[in-house]
Amino acid sequence: MKPEHVDNPMGEKRLPLVSVIIPHWRGKGILIRCLISLKNASLDRSEILLIDNGSTDGSVDEAVKTFPSVSVLKSETNLGYAGGCNLGIENARGEFALLLNDDAEVTPGFLDPLVECMAADRTVAACQPKICSIRQPGRFDYAGAAGGYLDIFGFPFCRGRIFVHVEDDHGQYDDPREIFWASGACCLVRMSALREVGNLDEDFFAHMEEIDLQWRMRRAGYKIMSVPSSIVRHEAGSTLGAENPYKIYLNHRNSLIMMLKNHSAGALLAVLPVRIALDIAAMAYRLLRGEVLNASAILHALGYSLFHLSSVLRRRNQHGSSPTMKNARLYKRSIVWDYFILRQRRFSDLPFFFGQKHG
Repeated sequence: MKPEHVDNPMGEKRLPLVSVIIPHWRGKGILIRCLISLKNASLDRSEILLIDNGSTDGSVDEAVKTFPSVSVLKSETNLGYAGGCNLGIENARGEFALLLNDDAEVTPGFLDPLVECMAADRTVAACQPKICSIRQPGRFDYAGAAGGYLDIFGFPFCRGRIFVHVEDDHGQYDDPREIFWASGACCLVRMSALREVGNLDEDFFAHMEEIDLQWRMRRAGYKIMSVPSSIVRHEAGSTLGAENPYKIYLNHRNSLIMMLKNHSAGALLAVLPVRIALDIAAMAYRLLRGEVLNASAILHALGYSLFHLSSVLRRRNQHGSSPTMKNARLYKRSIVWDYFILRQRRFSDLPFFFGQKHG
């Protein structure tokens, strides 16, 4: 399907159509809040695709009644974030797809800087706004903050958030910058890049599928950008809380699968034993704290990843780009060591990497 454009009355430029894709499972209040914010943003060229992920609480019916211009794509079952977004992507007409969580709230003018970033450089496959907290104004949000990074052992962190430490936003990360991953809470994705590297991996179901996708984009030579002049607010943990055992399971499992799919063979030989040791240490820590269910979730994640090792490894070259460290911009240290041992809580405290200090 060819991307749609429109000429303005003077014929001076062509404005791309943006397909806004919102996967939704349940929660009437958060969904209506999200759609109200989109309406208030007065988007000029967009279509809104609401993905009904098997919801049963009447929230989608209420949304359609209040916002009749919204198009609903219905699934009888919960496809998760990955499957829900893919359903939207497969039916999108735009040149760009905005993947947006239903518990996010956009601000007026948020979309223009993102589109301008993508239009200015065709090697940019995805970009994200600065993501701030709805609950705590003046703070970054856990899910993405001012742009995501990944260490060599598969642990993600952000400009403005490392593990559970979330920084106040004082404008310290307001410079646009190339990052490793753009948050699935809100990110703009180039549809042509998706057709090249493939959609989100539905085996992930939820959590880290956007990092896996953008690692594949990086392997194909694309860039991922943070555009802090665009601002979106997000309510982290509204679907699954940070200490929910299922969320812990998905995060550990998907992180391991992502490493197996995207690291080079040589890198895997070096980092996988360390990563397994770190997971065992995390499991022991949970047990010492009496968190039996959370420790069991980590064990289950490790067991699943290793049991399915051969099938995951077979998927490493399925999109025509062999796993490599080249152009990956991975953090070549352990963020676990820097955070827990060196006590570096803020992104700007981290050692030099990529030739400059971040922040």
